[in-house]
Amino acid sequence: MGARFPFSAVVGHDDLRTALLLNAVHPGIGGVLVRGEKGTAKSTVVRALAALLPALDVVPGCRFGCDPAVPTDCPDGPHGDVAERRPARLVELPVGATEDRLIGSLDLERALTEGVRAYQPGLLAAAHRGVLYVDEVNLLHDHLVDLLLDAAAMGRAHVEREGVSVSHAASFLLVGTMNPEEGELRPQLLDRFGLTVAVRASRDVPTRTEVVRRRLAYEADPEGFAARWAEADRELARRIVAARERLADVVLPDAELRRIAAICAAFEVDGMRADLVVARTATAHAAWRGAVEVAEEDVEAAVRLALPHRKRRDPFDEPGLEEEQLDDALRQGAEAAQDGEPEGPDDDGGGSSLPDEPSESTPDDSGAGAGGGAAERPPAPAPAPAPAFRARLLQVPGVGEGAPGKRSRARARTGRVVRPSTADGSGLHLVGTLAAAAPHQAARGRSGPGLRLRGEDLRLSVREGKEGNLVLFVVDASGSMAARQRMSAVSGAVVSLLRDAYQRRDKVGVVTFRGREAQVALPPTNSVDAAAARLRSLRTGGRTPLADGLLRAHRVLAAERVRDPRRRPLLVLLTDGRATAAGTGGDPLRDALRAAGLLAADRVASVVVDCEHGPVRLGLAARVAGALDAACVRLEELSADQVAGVVRAARAA
Repeated sequence: MGARFPFSAVVGHDDLRTALLLNAVHPGIGGVLVRGEKGTAKSTVVRALAALLPALDVVPGCRFGCDPAVPTDCPDGPHGDVAERRPARLVELPVGATEDRLIGSLDLERALTEGVRAYQPGLLAAAHRGVLYVDEVNLLHDHLVDLLLDAAAMGRAHVEREGVSVSHAASFLLVGTMNPEEGELRPQLLDRFGLTVAVRASRDVPTRTEVVRRRLAYEADPEGFAARWAEADRELARRIVAARERLADVVLPDAELRRIAAICAAFEVDGMRADLVVARTATAHAAWRGAVEVAEEDVEAAVRLALPHRKRRDPFDEPGLEEEQLDDALRQGAEAAQDGEPEGPDDDGGGSSLPDEPSESTPDDSGAGAGGGAAERPPAPAPAPAPAFRARLLQVPGVGEGAPGKRSRARARTGRVVRPSTADGSGLHLVGTLAAAAPHQAARGRSGPGLRLRGEDLRLSVREGKEGNLVLFVVDASGSMAARQRMSAVSGAVVSLLRDAYQRRDKVGVVTFRGREAQVALPPTNSVDAAAARLRSLRTGGRTPLADGLLRAHRVLAAERVRDPRRRPLLVLLTDGRATAAGTGGDPLRDALRAAGLLAADRVASVVVDCEHGPVRLGLAARVAGALDAACVRLEELSADQVAGVVRAARAA
């Protein structure tokens, strides 16, 4: 492999480089999450960092890279004082990694051939005292993210697998990269990363020109390009070593500690992790610039890196810090540093110390009926959604094999073991294998402690877990739905279902229909917050092309079936069923029922949410549900407070 792109040669991305260098100085900060659009050199910068880290003294032959100068409880110990020098490692965790690959597992070869229980280390052991890099961390299974974040926070990994109990050191610099367009991390996981950086491609022409110039020069001669930047990289490496040596002597004055507490209180972050991360980052920043004491500039730099992702409370909140909020929080921090006591968010009796969120004004619709006549009114913006609620669980029936999630039953690589199998399954079912081999040991001439195995003895574990689905919302935005109170309730229901989809790791899409035709407001995506944003910009009014809405949904699902055949779809149709725009058949309702029949023929699991309102009900949504072979629930039933029970997505076949 050719030389890596030099860290010093990266153009721009000052915040990202600072965050990585500060973590290299003080690994206790807790790692870096890099958020950014595709093609912004996120991976290039992270991979270049490993070359700057100091070489390590390790115990020869130790699989865990132990430092001979530091006593440790190592599974490969006890160790002597012999040492060998090697570079710090960059270990990459692929998105498709299993739990065994991450934390290690029973050494099956030795268990089955020698009859001993031995531990085979995983990637956490390989990354000890180096860098663990997770590209597309938002696509990694949640339980794996929890495992590696726990190890990064504690500095040790604990393994309890198949009768093996092992604990080993796992101190590493954790770096994750992600593209928010492909879905967000849960706020609980975001909080576990020490720092976060948003990376965007520069819009400055000279900067973009220099980026391309350097990249082309690197591709033409990787070794020569790296040599030209070698001295700059060596200088950064020397600064890291010097800052590490200085770190223990850096003083954090009480005034700056009060400043940190006041700023975190002003942003109303949950828990105390933010305060600790800001304090560690500010200390590392002071050590990096050669200071002996933390100052205001160190705290401000730390706040900009440590707090943006911690102000998210709702899944649909945008991460980041607004300058006005930051300035106000820094002002309060300065007052606390001088006065001696941080001012809490409610100390002045005025509520939150941050600027109030602007309230949404409600457009005046007092003249909505003026003019009369049959002419269609221009589309109106949708009213603000009603308050969100805990939605019922909508499930696809049967057992699928889709992407890991938390909605419908599925055969999976993780989850509870259902049974052993000779064909379909994942991972060795140890007990089943031993049980299959045991009756044949005498016939195979076994005389020692080890088992004699053959291929026909092997059994695989059939596991059952949960999968995420493609939830396609088909929303009626026509004039019959445009009554402000009703559309507000519908929007609130969709937001609640979107929040549920976010929590269950679903892929989502939105189709709306009004006026003359339907449109795909959002193609299927993992970014649930993008669906919420499109919903807020939804416009209402006009006729009801229900048939076209269902046909458009049919085409979207057909395309997704080719793109991702294992992910089962769930269609959620929100409508009052009053079709008024005819298709090719001339009868709007008959055309809609025909379109629904196409979806039913494809066995698409569906739910119809009946949005009809008023004392006189025509029951048209129920007829559409019948044609879809779908469950039909009333809007008010879906939005009941503290709703309990399960709504099955489709009738059992």
